[in-house]
Amino acid sequence: MTDTRQEGTLARTHEGKPGLPRGRSRLPARTVLASQRERLLGAVVAAVAETGYAAVTVASIVRRARVSRVAFYAHFADKEDCFLSATREGGQLMFTDLVSATRTLPVDAPAEAVLRTACRAFLAFLAKEPAFARVFYVEMSAAGPRAVDRIDAAQHRFAGLNRTWHQRARTRNPEWPAVPYEVYLALAGATAELVRARVRSGETDAIPDLENTIVSLHLAVLADRRWAR
Repeated sequence: MTDTRQEGTLARTHEGKPGLPRGRSRLPARTVLASQRERLLGAVVAAVAETGYAAVTVASIVRRARVSRVAFYAHFADKEDCFLSATREGGQLMFTDLVSATRTLPVDAPAEAVLRTACRAFLAFLAKEPAFARVFYVEMSAAGPRAVDRIDAAQHRFAGLNRTWHQRARTRNPEWPAVPYEVYLALAGATAELVRARVRSGETDAIPDLENTIVSLHLAVLADRRWAR
């Protein structure tokens, strides 16, 4: 059984714990539904991270979540629907962490500080959510065309954030080069591959060590800066 205490909050399961109250309970129906959904989302992340997407069944998800199959189908059409919902919400939390971290900086913070803060928040999120990192960067491609589209959308979202940061930075650093959108997309892809390599090798806790490499890569391309020794 996966030790979810070490797998992150997005992979929390309820195996061996009490299920939700059956029948009439003092809990409002909305609370029960929200709890069921949260349990199922955590369970599918934990299950896919442990055994791979292909091996996961609805039965294994509801067992981990400690809810009924009836409850599962009240929320999701099938395994794929549940999985895509979990990765969408986890991905949104990842982006929210990144953006929130940069908003703590003063408005006149140097462009490099903004880049480094965003990069650090992104990498820290993945390190504290190792099951989600494994699911998002390794298992997504095995989950079908819709999941692959989700990967592509995430790459474009990162590219868009890069472009926004770079365009703002160039107003204060006009010597920085203008680049086509494909460059931002390439940098997003390079970052993803660096992360994926750490996850595949079981070194998710070492993901934050990529910070200097990723920041230096971005500055070399987008600020025409020589690689720091």
